[in-house]
Amino acid sequence: MRRPLQVTLLVLSGLGLLHASLFTDVCLRYVKPGMRPLLIVSGFVLLVLGIAEAATREGRTGGTEAEKVKEAEGHGRHGAHAHSDGPHGAGHHGHDHSAVPRVAWLLLLPALSLLFYAPPALGAYTASRQPAKVVAEQDDFDALPRTSPLPITLTDFTTRVQQDRTLAIKGRTVEMSGLVTPVPGGGSWDLTRIIISCCAADAQSVKVRIYGSSVPPADTWVSVTGNWHPGGKLGTKSAPVAVDAQTVKKIQRPSNGYQDALPFPAP
Repeated sequence: MRRPLQVTLLVLSGLGLLHASLFTDVCLRYVKPGMRPLLIVSGFVLLVLGIAEAATREGRTGGTEAEKVKEAEGHGRHGAHAHSDGPHGAGHHGHDHSAVPRVAWLLLLPALSLLFYAPPALGAYTASRQPAKVVAEQDDFDALPRTSPLPITLTDFTTRVQQDRTLAIKGRTVEMSGLVTPVPGGGSWDLTRIIISCCAADAQSVKVRIYGSSVPPADTWVSVTGNWHPGGKLGTKSAPVAVDAQTVKKIQRPSNGYQDALPFPAP
């Protein structure tokens, strides 16, 4: 790979990382907030390496005219020697090893995408192709607050519905927030939270089926209040993780969009 291309890739990659992590919040579409400082440092390192490589190359090409003439003469003698080596020698020295493979230029695309067209955050497309995340087994449950509606995460709601033998969730009006994921057939949809441990590559989805409401547009963030949708035996795996909606309100995507967090309180 020619050095100008190397320099360009380093500089563009560094600028792309700094744009995504330092000057905007784009990086939070793909990684947890705790990874942001590492991305900023990586962006600076790539940028400095690119500038240093460019300066070094400029120094190497900035020799005196006599040095350039001497170097050219040396190349001329080397070329003459190559032609006198017979067909094998000529064939070997005739290759241009400094040529850039055409595929190498494709490396510019990811660097440019960070600057000009960053892929969107994970949403309904990803969630619809994943099974619901398996929640951990739990034996003991604390008493629920008397607040109504009761703010609750999708994971806690799932656990209460399928594992809480005290049936504490029965008859309670709950409030949850997440993004809208349509399901085949219509008539219901999934309230979804996509959870990442490190980055978008390890994403998992937790879902609650919503009944009694028209289907909002996919990827819309909403706050839902309602009651558990009866079915099966509450407190066992046969109970559906579902809600009969009373209200569905559109909200802004929260800053903790990749966590299964409590809904933000209403303003």
